[in-house]
Amino acid sequence: MSPLLEAQDLTKRFNSFTALDHADFRYEGAGAIGYLGPNGAGKTTTLKLFTDLLRPTTGHALIDGIDVTADPKRALWNVGALIETPEPYPSQTGREALRMIGEYRGLTREEIRDRTERYAAELELPDLDRKTAKLSKGQKQRIVLAGILLAEPTVLLLDEPTSGLDPAERVVIRNILVRLKGEQRLILMSSHLLQEVTEICDRVIFINKGKILLQDSVQNIGIKFRVTRLDVEFAKPLEPSVLTTVPGVSKVEVVSPTRFRLDFDGDDGTRARILEACQKVAPVTSFSSASLNLEDAYLKLIQGGS
Repeated sequence: MSPLLEAQDLTKRFNSFTALDHADFRYEGAGAIGYLGPNGAGKTTTLKLFTDLLRPTTGHALIDGIDVTADPKRALWNVGALIETPEPYPSQTGREALRMIGEYRGLTREEIRDRTERYAAELELPDLDRKTAKLSKGQKQRIVLAGILLAEPTVLLLDEPTSGLDPAERVVIRNILVRLKGEQRLILMSSHLLQEVTEICDRVIFINKGKILLQDSVQNIGIKFRVTRLDVEFAKPLEPSVLTTVPGVSKVEVVSPTRFRLDFDGDDGTRARILEACQKVAPVTSFSSASLNLEDAYLKLIQGGS
């Protein structure tokens, strides 16, 4: 059975404040979905509703077709979740913390031992015989993530999984998440690191003020938010009239004697032809991208752009 996450008209209100407003989405099968939005957008609320840490005001959160509120034990049996910033007990060693989690998940001693060693290597965990109180935030977080993975869940719900990690630690987490999504795991992860989402996720959900604004593949979002202007800078000053004859350019705006803004149809083929023509006019020192990246799309949506 393929892993399945589904929100049906999912809403959470706290008195007069609506934290999540009629969210609807359905994802089935292996892959990674990035959940993007500013602080207070409703990302953590959503993940808490999917893990029975909160109860919905209306609507349903379903995992593998099972309503989390109605039957949390069965719905969450194959789920690994990292919500906000949990830490292992400071009095425990890393090994003791992982053994406790493994026992809670019903693993045998052999499974706990073998998987602990495997994830210790893959996540580059610190000395597991040290008390966790003596570890850095990043080291503790990697131990928590190892504990989540011990039971080899098919669904992962991750709330800012690389928050507080240094760049090298982020690479370790990124690599393991990319591997996991290729092994029939379904990952829903919130993040503020848009480059990280681009590298890990296949699809993206944008949310703001509790409302889902857009959900689509990373590739399609790049196409939808294509711009139709190019900034071109030359090594020497030019007359703008020289550029009006370039095929595909519909308008020329002078930014400086060497820099010009060109309107075009947004097509990648047209962009390539404009670059080739500009290089024949004079040496080109810079040429902007034709399409917005994920961060640009995110900012346009959050700011109310279409």
